[in-house]
Amino acid sequence: MKRLLLVGAGHAHAQVLLDLAQSPIPGVEVTVVSPHSLAPYSGMVPGWLAGLYSFDEIVIDFSRLCAAAGARWMQGELDSLDTQQRSMRLNTGEQVGYDILSLNVGSTLQPPSMVGAEVLALRPLSELRKGYESLLARWQASASDRDFTVTAVGGGAAGFESLLAVVQRLRTLQPQRRVHGRLVTRGNTLLPSVSAMARRAATSALADAGIQVQLGTDWSESAGASSDLVLWATGAQAHAWQTDPARRGALAVSSSGFIRVDEQLRSVSQPQVFAVGDCCEWANPLPKAGVYAVRMGPVLIHNLRAALAVAGVAGVEGGRPFRPQHQFLALLATGSGRAIASRGVLGAEGRWVWRWKDHIDRSFIRRFAIGNASD
Repeated sequence: MKRLLLVGAGHAHAQVLLDLAQSPIPGVEVTVVSPHSLAPYSGMVPGWLAGLYSFDEIVIDFSRLCAAAGARWMQGELDSLDTQQRSMRLNTGEQVGYDILSLNVGSTLQPPSMVGAEVLALRPLSELRKGYESLLARWQASASDRDFTVTAVGGGAAGFESLLAVVQRLRTLQPQRRVHGRLVTRGNTLLPSVSAMARRAATSALADAGIQVQLGTDWSESAGASSDLVLWATGAQAHAWQTDPARRGALAVSSSGFIRVDEQLRSVSQPQVFAVGDCCEWANPLPKAGVYAVRMGPVLIHNLRAALAVAGVAGVEGGRPFRPQHQFLALLATGSGRAIASRGVLGAEGRWVWRWKDHIDRSFIRRFAIGNASD
């Protein structure tokens, strides 16, 4: 009996489990480890923050998906790896062995401690729910009429979308209270990865919402002191175990701690280990964007089957390379039933873009509903 261990409830692993539900692998024991069974789909998080979706509408239920795939789901987090013994230690103290290991654990953020302001880190997404729902409960129960300031730190898609969504949500829940918004980024350009047309639309959306933008500005204690809520959306960081040589074993990582992989999504140092999504990195790093994790899914499925040497599956004699697109469609929610589209030099904005985005996102999440496993 071979052992396939999937660590992390990411977008690529959801596709692996869906594939296993449709075409089980005889003689392979599959175990999935994640801290939470409900995994939010990153593309729909801004809509949830804005109140356009309930939390249940944006999640993939990994425990039910595991049941459909004949896999075992374990609640826990990776604490350390023993790559020589092919064993993983969980934060619960349990040891789990593997023949093939796949890591889809995403990334994290480590915001600085602040005085006066509440901080919500946008990564990991699985931890965001508790803090945000607590904030909303206190906001609705508050009788204060004091002005409230929300500051997003980070000029990428996460900072832009989350700030507009949260400001819109708070204003809707308490329209009599003034909510100010501010976006702070050390970069000199807002949303540097989108087209100039899309960037102009994004700048207009922030202006229409009365949000102040501070480019070329490092975070400071004074900015925290003048904020009530800080949305921390800076660049992705590796998990603590990835940056600790004693905890990651012989797994090769980049200078930032991200797992080094080849074009087949394999660890460059441990061929029995695969890594996908934000937790991994090539020699020429890709942006940390959910679209790559989604598109890695089919390649990971093929290469895991090849690594497990399953008879009767086409192409098991070799791995398939992942060829990332240099241009991809980016759809950014603006928190008010509108969205911005960007691809290459093109850009567009409007309610129709939101409807398009909503259709794409709902279609993706619907694939993993237990009753739609054959779709």
